[in-house]
Amino acid sequence: MTEYTYPIIFGVVIGTIARLLMLRTDYRQYPTYLHGKLIHVSLGFIAASLGAVAVPAIMELEFTAVTFLTVAATQFREVRNMERNTLTEVDEFELVPRGNTYIEGIAISFESRNYIVIFTAFIGTLFYIVWNVWFAIAGTIICFLLSKVLQSGSTLKDIVDIEHSELTFEGAGLYVDNIYIMNIGLPERQEEILRYGMGFILKPKDMNTITTIANLGQRQAILHDVSVSLGVFRDSGTPALTPLIKRDLDDGRIGVFILPQVREVEKARKIIGAVPVLENAIRMPSKSRTHNKEVN
Repeated sequence: MTEYTYPIIFGVVIGTIARLLMLRTDYRQYPTYLHGKLIHVSLGFIAASLGAVAVPAIMELEFTAVTFLTVAATQFREVRNMERNTLTEVDEFELVPRGNTYIEGIAISFESRNYIVIFTAFIGTLFYIVWNVWFAIAGTIICFLLSKVLQSGSTLKDIVDIEHSELTFEGAGLYVDNIYIMNIGLPERQEEILRYGMGFILKPKDMNTITTIANLGQRQAILHDVSVSLGVFRDSGTPALTPLIKRDLDDGRIGVFILPQVREVEKARKIIGAVPVLENAIRMPSKSRTHNKEVN
């Protein structure tokens, strides 16, 4: 055993624990239990090993050994591709798909969490070698808190006001408030929609939100999460029974039409509010220099 043995073991352990803390199967049922979790825990162990071993390599002036971190970055980029390909294949069989934007966000998050593991293991091992195990534990706790902050992004309730609205028909046109959703000609289908459907209006809190919720990927994420959490009253080959979101072009509000099997307004409102704001959907037009000049 060398002077680096215990620090490396400590770094590997706390890095793996960090990955376990960031890995949970929620209502979306991803990653799957048990095999999906096993894959990501194994990758987390590898990432923790890389972060822990990097510190002794630097201290021994073995700078060429640190280049394996660039190889690791390439390998973890393949994790993103793996998640993207898997979810894209599975998405074809969903009654209400996630959509490519949602899938890309999930894939990026799985890649980035491996880098957080490397950083945590690196800090834990470094503090252990430079000071002692107590400083290493303190540094580890800080890393855990930072990973928790980085893991949690904003949700829809932070950027929109959510209001329940009754569904109405004007002739064959289905409306949520005054927002046109689609055309339903069959009286039987109209009765089903009024019986099983629910409508919500999402009002943006600022002009950046107007652009964000207009994103088609963000809208599809709303429909998918609601359908997974509350079920969906539809089957394949029934285009009239399709949850939809349409936009009011005048003020940027969006009308949400869903067909949940569990028809509880408050529960549906909370689920919509908990939908993550997708990173690829976020737009900041108010930050534009041109826009600011026009405003001034």
